[in-house]
Amino acid sequence: MMHSDEQQDPSYILVAFGKHLAHIRKDHGWSQEKLALESGIARSYLSGVERGQRNIALLNIYRLATTLGIRPEELLKF
Repeated sequence: MMHSDEQQDPSYILVAFGKHLAHIRKDHGWSQEKLALESGIARSYLSGVERGQRNIALLNIYRLATTLGIRPEELLKF
């Protein structure tokens, strides 16, 4: 259940997703640059996602998961 402050400012979701993505990337021993190159996603965009400043598209979630060799839903377990 969402609290009223979460309903008014959902940016915490972007930050939580970004931290989770960064954690998974680091667990794989990958730099942002390597993940960006392997996935075809711009490093600056990836950096913004990991900092919670970008709202990532579903297709990019799929692309990152595939590149990391995990199921897309693993990126959404944050």
